[in-house]
Amino acid sequence: MKRKVWVVLGAMLLLVGAMSQCTRSAQPENTSKTPVAYLNHHDSVGYVGIETCRSCHSQVHATFTQTGMGQSFGAATPQKSIASLHDTLQLYDPHLDLYYQPFWQQDSLYLKEYRLTPDRDTSHLLLQKIDYVVGSGQHTNSHIFSVNDFLYQAPFTWYAQKGKLDLPPGYENGGNVRFARKIGLECMSCHNAMPTKFQTGSVNKFAKVNQGIDCERCHGPGEAHVQKIMRGQLTDTAKEIDPSIVNPKKLPTQLQFEICQRCHLQGNTVLQPGKNYFDFKPGQTLNEVMEIYLPRYTNADDQFIMASHVDRFKQSECFKSSDLTFNCTSCHNPHISVKETNLTRFNNTCKNCHQGGQHFECTALPTELKAKDYNCVACHMPSSGSIDIPHVTVHDHFIRKPQKTKAQALAESEFIGLFAVNNPKPSARSKALAYLQQFEKFEAKRFYLDSAQRFIAQLDNQHPEKLRLQTYLNHLRQDFKATTALVKQQGAASVLQSLTQKEPTNQHAWTAYRVGQALKKAKETSLALQFYDRAVSLAPAVADFKNKQAATLMTLGQFTLAQTIFREILEEHPRHKEALNNAGFIALQQRSLEQAQELLSKAVHFYPDYELAYLNLVSLAYQQEDYAKVEQYLQQVIRINPQNNQAQEALRKIKLEP
Repeated sequence: MKRKVWVVLGAMLLLVGAMSQCTRSAQPENTSKTPVAYLNHHDSVGYVGIETCRSCHSQVHATFTQTGMGQSFGAATPQKSIASLHDTLQLYDPHLDLYYQPFWQQDSLYLKEYRLTPDRDTSHLLLQKIDYVVGSGQHTNSHIFSVNDFLYQAPFTWYAQKGKLDLPPGYENGGNVRFARKIGLECMSCHNAMPTKFQTGSVNKFAKVNQGIDCERCHGPGEAHVQKIMRGQLTDTAKEIDPSIVNPKKLPTQLQFEICQRCHLQGNTVLQPGKNYFDFKPGQTLNEVMEIYLPRYTNADDQFIMASHVDRFKQSECFKSSDLTFNCTSCHNPHISVKETNLTRFNNTCKNCHQGGQHFECTALPTELKAKDYNCVACHMPSSGSIDIPHVTVHDHFIRKPQKTKAQALAESEFIGLFAVNNPKPSARSKALAYLQQFEKFEAKRFYLDSAQRFIAQLDNQHPEKLRLQTYLNHLRQDFKATTALVKQQGAASVLQSLTQKEPTNQHAWTAYRVGQALKKAKETSLALQFYDRAVSLAPAVADFKNKQAATLMTLGQFTLAQTIFREILEEHPRHKEALNNAGFIALQQRSLEQAQELLSKAVHFYPDYELAYLNLVSLAYQQEDYAKVEQYLQQVIRINPQNNQAQEALRKIKLEP
């Protein structure tokens, strides 16, 4: 019965699609000063998915799914991956002395992490199945794995242009966090379709993962549109705008830009009060939801990050003098892959202004033009490496005359400040957050915190976010005394009462956690526990909050309850580093030696350089009177930390004993 219903529904949609396609020519732009009240801007309107759109728009679906957006995310299959893997291909990280080797086992992708001893024996081996591939393959393929719906990035990337296996961006030069980088809502909200199954109260848990950017990222949620069509309410789009769905082509040019810069203007994102990454809808201005900050430097015009297309484009004289008639879709058809876009289209866009009339034609010599295949982009938007993604070149969208010299690259750059690219007048609150996030996420330079303090000081003491911002700043400065004093001044009960909001970014939970950290440092352990309890109640799927809660219970001697919480953590996060070690320590104290062995062995299996876990294994081996293992574990401690004098002395005594 259900199958018949869907067959009828599909037939009706196809019929309506055929009828509506007849009215698709000469679509009017909304030139009225009164904006269209789009029905799909309402929070109650749901997403229907790309396959529903396909029922009526099969031709557009066929071409769009071949674009970079359509290919942005998918299951890790041989068909999706562009990596050229073979048995001898491996990646070595000299900072951690770890090797990585991705390989296919039938149709499943795995990553092997291992370490070799000087005599080439394997001293560490970890296998991880890869679930998803991120990236269209034009520049990169990066990789994601899932553990109980929690998403993490794997430590390898395939760089398409060079055909090279290497560490992901940010993992190089000692930054390899192995399997611990969380893939959160900010990442997924640009690299995939709207992730409607994100779990609030987590950082990186998704009950459902979509398979690439889809129609609704640029057109908005489709439920109202589908319902309208199913009611037989058709709109002659040659004469009027259909308010049930956003057609970007009919938006004013600036609002078209807003859609593009949602993901092609990446940087340091500051959400507006009460907003989250779900809230932007096509047809809105982006700064209603978020402001994007980028650092500016002197002598740095040639430096840019990968996804800064809109920022670079807006610096071009072509754009500035166009009165918003020159925009992204002047060159790009979002439904057609750039690989399929003919060079003539790009050149013709340039010729619209630069052929006769008030502008000069190209002044390059005929030999130079021929060498560049008469390609305007090759000279005026040259391919260049970005400062954030290695092994990749991309067209610089700052359109200008060819730069004859790179002399400015040799000059010393000076930091000017952080600038909100999509809002010329950001608030003091916004600027404070921008500097705090720049320190925490990008560059731990102290002057960012000094700037943040200046903007926080501009806020009225009654500002609803002043406490959050100040505790955030104190946390980054590790000024725990300042947070403790602030809580004492305002009253702990009053502060707790202000931290009640559950939302996708967990801001109240993070504030409670940071206050708990400060109070614990001040040995206000019982009071710290109250704030950890609040953080956990607001964000129960953030394992680090629970771990601090349980560790504080240990400090208070409540080992049984602490062990229960550690077990809860490990059910969802079986590799949680501190939970494995802490649970192993409690088992050791309670003389549950087999349980301690299991937990601590897992800890050093997943984290082969975890000194604390090896120290607990030393204690375990002593209790078991297994002195060969005591010596073995002490040697591991000294390998990890040669400055551990206690371990050195213990090992010396063991070797002296008969």
